[in-house]
Amino acid sequence: MVNDPIVEEVRRYRKEHAAHYDNDLSRIVEAMRQKERESKHIKLNPGPKLLLKATTDRA
Repeated sequence: MVNDPIVEEVRRYRKEHAAHYDNDLSRIVEAMRQKERESKHIKLNPGPKLLLKATTDRA
């Protein structure tokens, strides 16, 4: 397997980021949500996908 320096950098950053929050997924998610709340960027929430009724009813 070829070592890709970009992939290695992403993995290293991800490992450091997780260690910063003691590898606690709840803390990582809460930090991301807090950052999102503080962001001035518009967020898109498409909401749930609606299931369409079948176009042909074969009875």
